[in-house]
Amino acid sequence: MPTTTSDIQISAPISSVYNQWTQFEDFPAFMSGVESITQIDDTTTHWTVKIAGIEREFDAVITEQNPDERIAWKSTEGEDHAGVVTFHRIDDATTLVRLQLDWTPRGAIEHIGALLQVDDIEIGRDLKKFKELIESNGFETGAWRGSVDRATDETGR
Repeated sequence: MPTTTSDIQISAPISSVYNQWTQFEDFPAFMSGVESITQIDDTTTHWTVKIAGIEREFDAVITEQNPDERIAWKSTEGEDHAGVVTFHRIDDATTLVRLQLDWTPRGAIEHIGALLQVDDIEIGRDLKKFKELIESNGFETGAWRGSVDRATDETGR
């Protein structure tokens, strides 16, 4: 399962950056390949993505969420992926965002893209677009400040 990690420093307070990230339905504005995200409930989202011309849909569940700190998720059906985004206060007006994604490529094109680290390049571009969005707006478009305790699997871990 390939892992990609990227981080970016954003000139905005940590609460504004975190609040904007919780607006999952806005992800298509900055995340390449994401056609739409529908928030089903506080912890479940439905994704429609288009990768190399192939459209796929899957559900993901938030497994951990701590305001201004981290959001972790994993797919529940369809695609095999998981991720975590963490927020680090640099100072009152600057935030470091670190995004880590783990995913299983399907098909030859995705395997080649993973080997060539195309996913790393795309994630870096997406974070730059997110930075531009929040810095140009000067404010977040919404917020969800709820917490989700770290989920456990069937064995209680």
